[in-house]
Amino acid sequence: MATDSKVRYSDKDLAEFKTLLLEKIEKAEHDLELIKSAYMNDHNNGTDDTSPTFKAFEEGSATMSKEANSQLAIRQEKFIRDLKNAIIRIENKTYGVCRVTGKLINKERLKLVPHATLSIEAKNMQK
Repeated sequence: MATDSKVRYSDKDLAEFKTLLLEKIEKAEHDLELIKSAYMNDHNNGTDDTSPTFKAFEEGSATMSKEANSQLAIRQEKFIRDLKNAIIRIENKTYGVCRVTGKLINKERLKLVPHATLSIEAKNMQK
């Protein structure tokens, strides 16, 4: 028996988390494509012949939704980056270890937030 006192999840657990993360990355990348295609789509419904007030309202709405989509895309890209960083931690066998306390992050938390780097205990200390 090795005297590796380092706290970590077993290779079997890490493999399960890796599968979960890869599925999440695939879905997140698909969602990002949807956001980007919505952002790129002009939605020009031909308001040239309608009242100027309505046209101004619609242009304002389009600007707002482009801004909202842009923010969504940025958040989604960060989410994907966090998920990919979690894959690197799995490969380094440091996945699931709280970066503050050094203890294992609860499995249920990791299933809900697979890119978590803090235990609930550490997260609460930040408040």
